[in-house]
Amino acid sequence: IVVYRETVSKKGSIGEGKSPNKHNLFFIQVEPLEDAVYQAIKNGEIKEGRTKKKNEELWKKLNECGISNDEARQYREIYKDCVLLDKTKGEVHMQEVIEMIMDGFEQVVDAGVLAREPCMRLKVSLIDIKLHEDAIHRGPAQVYPAVRDSIRMSVESASPCLFEPVQTLLVEGPLQFMGELTKLCQSKRGQILDIEQGTGHITIKVKMPVAEMIGIASDLRSATEGRGNFSMIDQTFEKVPTNIQAEVVRGIRSRKGMKENE
Repeated sequence: IVVYRETVSKKGSIGEGKSPNKHNLFFIQVEPLEDAVYQAIKNGEIKEGRTKKKNEELWKKLNECGISNDEARQYREIYKDCVLLDKTKGEVHMQEVIEMIMDGFEQVVDAGVLAREPCMRLKVSLIDIKLHEDAIHRGPAQVYPAVRDSIRMSVESASPCLFEPVQTLLVEGPLQFMGELTKLCQSKRGQILDIEQGTGHITIKVKMPVAEMIGIASDLRSATEGRGNFSMIDQTFEKVPTNIQAEVVRGIRSRKGMKENE
C-alpha cells in the first residue's frame, strides 16, 4: 500500500467551526507552510512538539527562517511537518481549551480532507474563538468536532492536493536494451534524469512514482532477458499530476471503504 500525503496549494478562507451544542465557534485558516520552516523541521533544526510559553530557541530559529518576532511567538505546536499558530487576542478561557484545539489539529493532520491520508506542510492559524461562559458547555465533545470542521473547511477552499512518494533509481543493463529500458521507465511515469553509456553497458537515472513500481523487478528482467537490475538512491514526495489526482483519490477512498461525502 502506497501512503500519499495531503497538503494545500494556496491560502484558504477562514473556516468557521461550530460546536454541536451551537455555543462555541472556532475560526481557523490554513495555508502552505513556508519552505524555510518546512526544511528546518525536516532537518531536525526545529523540533516537533507542543511549545512552552517562552521558547527563545524556537523563536530564534524561526527568525532565521524569515518569520517575524510576532508570528514566532504565536507558534503553539509543530506536528508531522505541520504547525499550529494561536493568533487570538486576550481570550479568557484559552488555557482550558488550547490542549483540545491541538488534539483536533493533530487529528486532521493524521487524516486529511481528500482521502484521509497524512498531511504535510500545513500552516494552521487559530484566528479567533467564541466560547461559552460555562465550562460544562465547552468540553472535548464540543471542541473536537468544531476544530476539525473549521480546519477542513479552510483546507477545502485552499486547493487541496495530493503528493506521492517518488524514488530516484539507477536502472542498469546491457547497452543493446537501451530502447527497452527507456520505454519501460517512461511507461511507469518515470522522468529520466541522466543516461550514462559504458562499454556495452548503460545506466539510467530516473525518478519514478512508487505507485508505478509494483512489479518493476520482473518487468525489468523481461525487458533485458534477465540481465537488468536497479537500486534506489533517494526518495521524496512530489505533487500528483492534476490530470490523475481525482482518479488516485477515488482509488484510495475506495480501498478505505469511504463514502463519497465522508
